Amino acid sequence: MKQVRRRELIRAGTTVEQMVRAIADMIVTGRMLPGEKLDEVSLAARFDVSRTPVREALRELGAMGLVDREPNRSAVVTNVTESYLHSMFEAMAELEAICARLSAERMTVDERRTLELEHQASMRLVHTGAEEEYAAHNTEFHTRLYRGAHNDHVFEMVTQTRARLAPFRRAQFRLPGRLAKSYEEHDRIVTAIMRADGAAAAQAAYSHVEMVSDASAVFATAGEPGAHDG
Repeated sequence: MKQVRRRELIRAGTTVEQMVRAIADMIVTGRMLPGEKLDEVSLAARFDVSRTPVREALRELGAMGLVDREPNRSAVVTNVTESYLHSMFEAMAELEAICARLSAERMTVDERRTLELEHQASMRLVHTGAEEEYAAHNTEFHTRLYRGAHNDHVFEMVTQTRARLAPFRRAQFRLPGRLAKSYEEHDRIVTAIMRADGAAAAQAAYSHVEMVSDASAVFATAGEPGAHDG
């Protein structure tokens, strides 16, 4: 059954993307520890794919900062420290605050309405505890904020930073009560944007990312030696 389920998971989307997500989740949640080798042959067998997509997945994980790979050596799991993760979230908070402020000032009527409707619809996911679906909604919600800023340079910077934090932002929804809190934080952002209040939107977005950072810090320490069961 496990083999069938794994193959379905891989075939559900782009093979490399699915592998990156699966391996990243194992690293973030401590199922793969810092320094652990990531053997291409073993991973290819595990996901029932050739070694080519495995190499690409490891390359992307390296770009995220989750994997180290030196020439002629096996890839190994990086030790993502709490301080390093905090520094990335600090930058993310500033960037998202900029996006929220600009969105409050620049979003079209249709963009605001779509943001509000999609946000309201996500309450159903909170009530049912649909973590995976809410994580997908969360990605779309923040993308709407980035695009609503109508600044291509800011969009590029914020999406690049988000890509590195994606495994941690996704893992936060495993924590008890986090879906409901995330919804409340989103609600403050949406309310400010609908009122065209740039300052309030920026503050709400900044505070939201700070909360995400605090929640995600659990997973930065989870993979450190001596904290595997913490």
